[in-house]
Amino acid sequence: MKSAELNQRRLQATPRGVGVMCSYFAEKAENATLWDVEGNEVIDFAAGIAVLNTGHRHPKVIAAVEKQLQAFTHTAYQIVPYESYVSLAERINELAPIEGPAKTAFFTTGAEAVENAVKIARAYTKRPGLITFGGGFHGRTFMTMALTGKVAPYKIGFGPFPGSVYHAVYPNAAHGVTTGDALKSLDRIFKADIAADQVAAIVLEPIQGEGGFNVAPPEFMQALRELCDTNGILLIADEVQTGFARTGKLFAMEYYDIKADLMTMAKSLAGGFPLSGVIGRAEVMDAPAPGGLGGTYAGNPLAVAAAHAVLDVIAEEQLCKRATQLGEHLKEVLNQARQSCPAIADVRGQGSMVAVEFNDPQSGKPSPEITREIQQKAQEQGLLLLSCGVYGNVIRFLYPLTIPDAQFTKALAILARVLKG
Repeated sequence: MKSAELNQRRLQATPRGVGVMCSYFAEKAENATLWDVEGNEVIDFAAGIAVLNTGHRHPKVIAAVEKQLQAFTHTAYQIVPYESYVSLAERINELAPIEGPAKTAFFTTGAEAVENAVKIARAYTKRPGLITFGGGFHGRTFMTMALTGKVAPYKIGFGPFPGSVYHAVYPNAAHGVTTGDALKSLDRIFKADIAADQVAAIVLEPIQGEGGFNVAPPEFMQALRELCDTNGILLIADEVQTGFARTGKLFAMEYYDIKADLMTMAKSLAGGFPLSGVIGRAEVMDAPAPGGLGGTYAGNPLAVAAAHAVLDVIAEEQLCKRATQLGEHLKEVLNQARQSCPAIADVRGQGSMVAVEFNDPQSGKPSPEITREIQQKAQEQGLLLLSCGVYGNVIRFLYPLTIPDAQFTKALAILARVLKG
């Protein structure tokens, strides 16, 4: 078998630290469908970990990249700039929920975007401190590992990490953590660890990704904004996983009455091509001196061309509206399944950023075992699902928002069968 042979080669040639979930290997893909090297068809509800909101190989994205390939593939923007970078920044500045004039800088990965947001915040405030939240995920580089609020598997064996990073508690209704609890944890940090006037930024995901698709309550976001304004702290929204129509809005921050000072983005921004960005208030973004931001591949022209096409597709195909419709249908199926699947402890999410959490019906404790079993059974029936959560007991749904209706219905039928046992 091709996959078995390839797996043996993979084990010989690549390190175990790069964990690989599937035992099969991709050969081709189209929209929400993957085919492996043996010709098996898979419905892709992982989408490269939230990268393919516009699906595999969307024709408009492919056409935009092909056109750019015929012009040039690389100059390094900070050496020889190009119009497409500037016009993409203008589009993002117009679309993103930032107060007043905004500016955007482009990078390559989500972690790189978060690192640069930290640099910008420290340059603007002249302060060292950073506060993030338990369950948050911000990347695998050293600063973003420090920011991440989950030890296994991201931090094991890699310390020590950069200092002046403190973790507060994130609200989580399913686990009995209230907004009041979260705010008290911030107060404890200010009393025990670092003075508020030494904190540059509070960094959070409006909906935690790896942490289990936990949605920040509006009153919590309001309180954070007031806390930041009172103490001269910047609020950074990490929208790497939530961005670009996944939640039913272009950005999850649009669900709140408040605005962040800085936002990070990546993943679905460029439809499968490596591109990330930081957008923020113009005066904040201008804090670093010339040369302080950048990178050899930052704002790669092929990825920038893809991102222009992605924004066009989101608007033309009304993917924000579609995300809401698909998510409502999915939640209906999951809530119906609770009648026959007592392990379902919670169904939550915003738009198509939906998750289902599993606990052991006898003990009531989080059950990664049940979660893995459901994930495996779905995979055997041709449906690819991802897990997440601090306890590994959450399944998240990250299908392309362009998925055909008939295929979505088929996938939900598989899901209902698997949950029924």
